[in-house]
Amino acid sequence: MRPLSGLFLATLTISLIGGAAVPASSSGVATVYPQVETPALYDDEAGGNANGDDPAIWVDPHDSDDSVVIGTAKQAGLFVYDLDGREVQHLPAPAAPGPDDEVGRFNNVDVAYGFGGRDLAVVSDRGRDQLRIYAISHGRLTDVTDPAAPFVFNSTQEQVNDKETAYGLATWTDSTGTYALVSRRHRTSVGLVKLLPKPGGKVGYQLVRTLDLPASFALPNGQTWAPCDEPGVQPQVEGMVVDQEKDVLYAAQEDVGIWRIRADLTGTPVLVDKTKEFGVPGTYDAATDECTPGADPGYGGKHLAADAEGLTIYYREDGKGYLLASSQGDSTFAVYRREGSNAYLGQFRVGEKNGRDGVEHSDGSTVLNVPLGDFDEGLFVAHDGENTPAEPDREITNFKFTKWDDIADKLGLDVDTDGWDPRG
Repeated sequence: MRPLSGLFLATLTISLIGGAAVPASSSGVATVYPQVETPALYDDEAGGNANGDDPAIWVDPHDSDDSVVIGTAKQAGLFVYDLDGREVQHLPAPAAPGPDDEVGRFNNVDVAYGFGGRDLAVVSDRGRDQLRIYAISHGRLTDVTDPAAPFVFNSTQEQVNDKETAYGLATWTDSTGTYALVSRRHRTSVGLVKLLPKPGGKVGYQLVRTLDLPASFALPNGQTWAPCDEPGVQPQVEGMVVDQEKDVLYAAQEDVGIWRIRADLTGTPVLVDKTKEFGVPGTYDAATDECTPGADPGYGGKHLAADAEGLTIYYREDGKGYLLASSQGDSTFAVYRREGSNAYLGQFRVGEKNGRDGVEHSDGSTVLNVPLGDFDEGLFVAHDGENTPAEPDREITNFKFTKWDDIADKLGLDVDTDGWDPRG
C-alpha cells in the first residue's frame, strides 16, 4: 500500500481523553525500589561509548529462571544480562560502511516470539537506518540479519547520514505475520515493517506503510502550537509498545503525549494523554541549542513531564491490565488502564535503597507478568539515565530491575501471573 497521504493529516481529528477520576490511593507519587541493577555503562571512549537506552525481556521456554534482559547501548550495541543483572553477552553495533558515514547506534529493542520457530530480538539501528535481527537460543543472541537488508526510511547513504533514521521500535505478531513498528528520528513518521524469512536462516524486512502524526496542533485559543526545536526538526516518537491481544499501538510523541493507534497504522490516532508542556510556546536559540519557554496557556496534561518516553504493558487474564509510561522530565512513571479510554491510575518512581540508586530520566522500560526467578509476581525493568555514584566528566547509565508486586502494592494495582504469556 501507499503511505498515508497529507490529506489524512489535514483532516486528522485529535480525540483527547481526560477528566477521569483518580482513586485517592493514587494521589501523589509512590516510591518503589530496585532489587537488581546492571553494571555501569560509560558513554566515552574508555567505556566503549556505551549509553544505555531501552530494555526487553526474553522468557526462556525451558526454565524461566534462565530468562535474560537485553539492553541497547547505542554505539556500544547490545548487552545481555541474567536476572541477577550480570552481563552474559555483549554484541557490538556495526561499523560505519565508509570513513564519512554514520556508525551503528542501537536505539530500541523488542522481542518477537516464534518467527519461523525461533525467537528474535529486533533492534532499531539509528546510525545505519536499519533493523538488526538476532536469533535467541538459551539466552544467547546470534545475528541473523539479511546482508541485503535495506534502509528503513531512506534510499541512499547520504540521506542516512542526515540522521532522519529508524529510531523507536516495538514488535507485533498477528495472523498475517510478524512486524516491527518503527519511528523515524526528527520526523513524526511511524512505519509498519514486515519481517521476512531469507535463505540461510537470515531474516529481512520490508516497509509496508507509514503514518505521519501531527507536527502542529490547534489550541482552544485559536492559535497553532508546535513544540519548540531547531528549524526543520519535527516532534518525534520514540517509546512504543503494541498491545498484542488488542492489536493496538501506543506511541509516545516526546513533546506531545501518548497516542493510541491501530497496530496496522490504519484508522484515526487518538491522543490518550498530553505532556504538561503541551501548548507552551518556545523560542529556539541557535547559539545555545536551547528553547526558552513562554507563558503556559494551560492546555497541557497533568501526568507526563516531557519527554514522554518508554511505554510498556502489564497484562491481566481478564483482558484488562496497565499501560506504563516514562515521564522523563520528572523521573517518574505514569500508569493508565489498558482497556477503555486508558484512564490514569497513578504515578511511581524508582528510588534509592540498599546501595542501589534510583531511576532518573528513563528512556526505555519493559514489564512482564510472567514469574521470572526471584521476580515471582512479574518484573519491571527501566533504563536509568543518570546512574550513580557519579564520576567527573562521564555520562553513566544502566538498567534497574524492580518487582512488579512492589509497584502493585503501592498503587493498589493487581498482580496476575496468568495474564497474557508472550509465548502464547
